[in-house]
Amino acid sequence: MRQTARIISTYSADTFGVCSALFELGGMVVMHDASGCNSTYTTHDEPRWYDMDSMIYISGLSEMEAIMGDDEKLIGDIVAAAEELHPNFIAVAGTPIPTMTGFDFQAVAELIEERTQIPAFGFASTGMNTYVHGASMALAGIARRFVNRDLKKTTHLSANILGVTPLDFSVNGSDKAMEEFMKNAGFEVISKWAMGSTLDELKRAGCASVNLVVSDTGLGVAKVLKEQFGTPYVVGTPIGKAYQSVLCEALWNAAKTGTYEQKTSDLKESKIAVIGEGITSCSLAQAIELEYGKGVKVLCATEYTGDYLREKDCCTPDEEDIMEALDGIEVVIADPLYRPLLPETIRFLSLPSESFSGRIYRNEIPNLIRRFEQE
Repeated sequence: MRQTARIISTYSADTFGVCSALFELGGMVVMHDASGCNSTYTTHDEPRWYDMDSMIYISGLSEMEAIMGDDEKLIGDIVAAAEELHPNFIAVAGTPIPTMTGFDFQAVAELIEERTQIPAFGFASTGMNTYVHGASMALAGIARRFVNRDLKKTTHLSANILGVTPLDFSVNGSDKAMEEFMKNAGFEVISKWAMGSTLDELKRAGCASVNLVVSDTGLGVAKVLKEQFGTPYVVGTPIGKAYQSVLCEALWNAAKTGTYEQKTSDLKESKIAVIGEGITSCSLAQAIELEYGKGVKVLCATEYTGDYLREKDCCTPDEEDIMEALDGIEVVIADPLYRPLLPETIRFLSLPSESFSGRIYRNEIPNLIRRFEQE
């Protein structure tokens, strides 16, 4: 029962992470689930829905189809839609029901590709993990399939920004601010995975000198690009001038030598805690430590797939984990929906996240890349 949430909400599911990561790339994404679940994604987890066209669909899985396993109906519907829409690729994302019935996403994707001659993916998301798992899986799949292996590395400093999704950064200009940071640091931005870049731009990712991973959703891509092209990567969100300087030095060293040592502050005594996605929370924590000399502890509430957490940080995927980790904490920075979980003695600083509270506090989500510099 430890995984039961009595008080707080849950993060956006891995199924929606797949949709978010692929939203701008011209593909057709099909959530294999009952009719109506698409509205949950579009109204709560996708701020681009009413301003940008995207082919996100639901299969309309019925109870009888789930019981009898009528995969041919799904395949036929997708093939018919693809012949009319001509997408760049097709992706089928899983949900709890097909997971329980043992649906073979990879086999179905292969059949769809054979019939349409369009690249197809089967992402076995379950709806039981957070968006980090789904978005990371989707972006890594795109990297393996589409990045051009024939392009040479640029002779000048260049980079990809990995893990840029509205679930972590909303649509408040944070993606443009990160691109501006990279340009000011002397890097040409080849692509952003995957807000503000087309599929053709993502195909050029292999020619970059280095990659900057700004959220855990980009770590899967970073590992694929390192494996296939030897591209080094630096982990961190450029928040605050002091931490931006740390990232700049790490990026320059990584681009020139292939290795780097990322110097960070790690004050042992921490009275402040940041709750949220790992990389963005850790970057905010280190920015606060460098700027103000206050120790900050990170409570990573989503999947943790790297090695960026410090000794004092911890993974807190469940409600009870968070409550136990608050011992000795005086200030908490987190989404407003975490507030009811905290004792009254703890000072609460609101930092809304699209991935946790959806559209409720969307207008209050700050652009930390720029705002932190101004305060």
